[in-house]
Amino acid sequence: MVGDAITRLKRAQGQLSGVISMMEEGEDCAAVLQQLAAVSRALDRAGFKIVASGMRHCNTARENGEEPELTEAELEKLFLALA
Repeated sequence: MVGDAITRLKRAQGQLSGVISMMEEGEDCAAVLQQLAAVSRALDRAGFKIVASGMRHCNTARENGEEPELTEAELEKLFLALA
């Protein structure tokens, strides 16, 4: 799962570089905003992957009789605070 999140973050990084280039080159505002929205969606998807992975980790820890680092509620609160 971490690999999926990293892949999504790298994709967003490439898209963001494209947005910066578009702005530097004076591209059409609507096109820039469209690409910026794509970057935002990519970051959201990466965040959801990370939260989902964390929640699975919490469940696995509990199944193994361990206490997870963060509860599901703490993960959700942290993610929403950053959004």
